Amino acid sequence: MLKRFPHYKQMDQMDCGATCLRMVFKYYGQLVSIHKIRKLCQTTKAGVNLLGISEAAEKLGFRTYGVRLSLEQLWEAELPCILHWNQNHFVVLYKIKKGKYYVADPASGLLTYDEKEFAKNWFSTKELHNGLSLLLSPGPRFYQLDEEEPQLKLNWRKVVSYFYKYKRLFVQLILGMLLGTILQLITPFLTQSVVDIGINTKNINFINLILIAQLMLFIGQTSVSFIRSWIMLHITTRVNIAILTDLLIKIMRLPMTFFDLKTHGDIMQRMGDQQRVESFITGNTLNTLFSLVNMLVFGILLIIYHKLIFAIFFAATLLYTLWILLFMKYRRELDHRRFKISSDNQTYMVEMIQSVKDIKLNNAQKQKRWGWEALQAKLFKFKVDSLTLSQYQSIGSLAINQLKGILITFVAAKAVIDGEMTLGGMMAVQYIVGMVASPVESLLGFMQSYQDAKISMERLNEIYEAEEEEILEKDYLRQLPAEKTIEVRNLTFRYYGAGNEPIFSNLNLTFPAGKTTAIVGTSGSGKTTILKLLLRFYEAEEGEILIGGKKLDQIDFTLWRDSCGFVLQDNYVFADTIEGNIAVKDEIPDQQKLEDAIHIANLNEFIAEQPFGLATKIGTAGKGISQGQRQRLMIARAVYKQPEFLFLDEATNSLDANNEKVITDNLDTFFEQRTVIVVAHRLSTVKNADNIIVLEKGQVVEQGTHTTLTAQRGKYYELVKNQLELGN
Repeated sequence: MLKRFPHYKQMDQMDCGATCLRMVFKYYGQLVSIHKIRKLCQTTKAGVNLLGISEAAEKLGFRTYGVRLSLEQLWEAELPCILHWNQNHFVVLYKIKKGKYYVADPASGLLTYDEKEFAKNWFSTKELHNGLSLLLSPGPRFYQLDEEEPQLKLNWRKVVSYFYKYKRLFVQLILGMLLGTILQLITPFLTQSVVDIGINTKNINFINLILIAQLMLFIGQTSVSFIRSWIMLHITTRVNIAILTDLLIKIMRLPMTFFDLKTHGDIMQRMGDQQRVESFITGNTLNTLFSLVNMLVFGILLIIYHKLIFAIFFAATLLYTLWILLFMKYRRELDHRRFKISSDNQTYMVEMIQSVKDIKLNNAQKQKRWGWEALQAKLFKFKVDSLTLSQYQSIGSLAINQLKGILITFVAAKAVIDGEMTLGGMMAVQYIVGMVASPVESLLGFMQSYQDAKISMERLNEIYEAEEEEILEKDYLRQLPAEKTIEVRNLTFRYYGAGNEPIFSNLNLTFPAGKTTAIVGTSGSGKTTILKLLLRFYEAEEGEILIGGKKLDQIDFTLWRDSCGFVLQDNYVFADTIEGNIAVKDEIPDQQKLEDAIHIANLNEFIAEQPFGLATKIGTAGKGISQGQRQRLMIARAVYKQPEFLFLDEATNSLDANNEKVITDNLDTFFEQRTVIVVAHRLSTVKNADNIIVLEKGQVVEQGTHTTLTAQRGKYYELVKNQLELGN
């Protein structure tokens, strides 16, 4: 018998390539974590290409061949192989038999296609009768891989630890549960007494006494339930806040590259996953514990009353449980589909809202709406499949429960007729059966919630297990060197992603302390990348950056960023007051620093025009202000920090001539005794710099003062000659 091909679901919408490779590894008997494969594949926010998958496979011991094949050639190829699917996805072809193609799709599961349908998905175009494939065969190094990192373990212990500090309250909850169970336990005996003694002897006083006792029990149960709900609310609210806070702390500690590789939808869906885990821990778990106690107590009571009825109940419950478990696998697959569709939908909606101006200006409303409608069609199909599964499950469950109830009623009624049981006993049994059945349903609901929470935890582990920006074990410098010169030595850097060419190769630069250095060059020459490396958005592939002779990666992140002011092209304007947008970090801003920042950024007139001055709220992402006002706000934010290092990327390109002149003059004074790096195209911004560096394709081609470089009539002169008004 052939072994079933191993299948894994992709965690994210861009994870298909890495997940395909993971399946192939498992097929050949090796367990490699998705995190390691994803890193080696260099999966980005845009996904991964076949080159990235090939490079990762070869680093882990495979021989790979990326080729275009016809269907006839594919029949002769070594399987499993990875195929480029529908021009935007990857799948594994693991078997071809009798005209059928067996595919492991990381998004959908194990699928079978006929030749026509397979060709339609695999062929690049209708004209080309071939498709892109990555053939893999294990090399000698493959079998020397360590049996490494099996799948990430779910860290339930950490989640449960949040509840430890509330152990006294849990003791109260457990005592309340036991008291509630005891009170419920008395009810069937009282019911039996009413029928067998009160009614049979026609003793109304006894019946009244029993009913008063039942009323007291009801008041007691209600009181216990009331107190238990308040204790639960107290615990769950505090635990929820603690869990969410820790998640946000973890997210904020992750490196910039993490956010470069994830879409908005992926991150937002993980926040939803966190809520599912919270709901499971704080709601289902404690209620299920209470249900289990009830099930145990009332189960024993049912055995005492009638063993055959208990046997019927037990057999029906077992059948009911197996029926529910049968659907667990399909629920898991549906949940993965839900995550992917919801993530796509959320990302698309955010993109549409953010780009509405461009959509309208290009008259692309219809095309974008069609794209959204296509996603809604997928969502509708998912809901249909989900409802169908739920209905099948409900019909079977209902049928089993009804048959169980009918059979138990028949056996109990026959026992009464045969004199084996009193009428009151029969009523007590019906009550007990109801009390046992409810915990069983609660327990099965708990199992489904556990499955949902387990899936969510697997996705959340990506965040919790991700390497933080600052390594805790590393001893960072907590004080900046006295000398503030920045040196870049033999630096090589390329952006994450397979096949990307290096932006810099062995780059050497010096930015003297207390001086202003300007960087100019054509688009794509690497100017902005230098600033991002200095701000530690990314790590260099080779080489090093030194601050006063000390390596930048040895300096504490918080200390370094507190020392840096910056104006980048994509700085964010928060939905906050003008004051809050300038003094982002300070809860109570320093008024003197605030006034200086406003003066240097020439914002006085703008603030005076606002209805509430500095307390005026700005819309989300800077709505309601112009690009020039936005840029002046960013300059004020950078100046407010009173930084020792200042990095400006096209900081005045949106300003009118008058504002630019005023702000440039103000900044020239502010630059004194500070290490400043300016990236710009405008001559007015760079001509007063102490040194101008000209970059071309990641290399320094010229450097010097404005006067020196203009006289040379080289690359710098070509870049700025239209602004010099000197002609040719």
